[in-house]
Amino acid sequence: MLRGNFFRGLGYLGEGFHLIRQPGLRLFVVIPLVINIFLFGLLFYFLGELFGALIATAMGWLPDWAWLQALDWLFWILYGAVILLMLAYGFVIIANLIGSPFYGYLAELTEKHLTGQEVSTDDGWAAIIKDIPRALWREVQKIVYYLPRAIGLFIIGLIPVVNLVAAVLWFLFNSWMMALQYVDYPADNHKVSFKALRQLLANTRLSALGFGLPVALAAMVPVLNLIVVPAAVCGATAYWVRENGATRH
Repeated sequence: MLRGNFFRGLGYLGEGFHLIRQPGLRLFVVIPLVINIFLFGLLFYFLGELFGALIATAMGWLPDWAWLQALDWLFWILYGAVILLMLAYGFVIIANLIGSPFYGYLAELTEKHLTGQEVSTDDGWAAIIKDIPRALWREVQKIVYYLPRAIGLFIIGLIPVVNLVAAVLWFLFNSWMMALQYVDYPADNHKVSFKALRQLLANTRLSALGFGLPVALAAMVPVLNLIVVPAAVCGATAYWVRENGATRH
């Protein structure tokens, strides 16, 4: 049985956009934003090249029947949706791999803003530098979790007829991954393992999907996807505080 509140989950990203405007949090929005602009440009170019190759491959697998070949517009729509989802989460993976130390500290500052309590006794740039190895390892764990599932869905997307459901499966999976990706920052600050985090989110799966859904959508919108990452970090911290009671160790 699915637990949680999908509609409550939907509200956390909006709260995150409100939180990134707070004076004490703005610096940790601007620095990753500059990084994100550069990364998105590169990803957009390379995935655009992949898009054309996918269409040619899919059409080449189909029998040479006129009516079937005329369905190329359907493949453009289906694979276009898949490419957008790949761009969305691919961008998130790389941006977060580089910006993870900043986002961990942003989550700390956000939680302090929401609860009035310190998460760590360390402060400022020293805390960011010290946490770089741990933050990078957490990002690697998320990539290892993501890749085999993404490859499986990608293969499904190449199979005629079956690929009709690929875009829907990608979207559900991306919504789940967006929740995992961002709630991991406050969870890591509390030394909660990635495995334990997956179980925590599974316990309130509807709330998690509600939070991940608008993040996944925003990540596919040019320009908006550049600022959604820090907003999602702040929204995920609000999610952590309210959905999981900010578990402390």
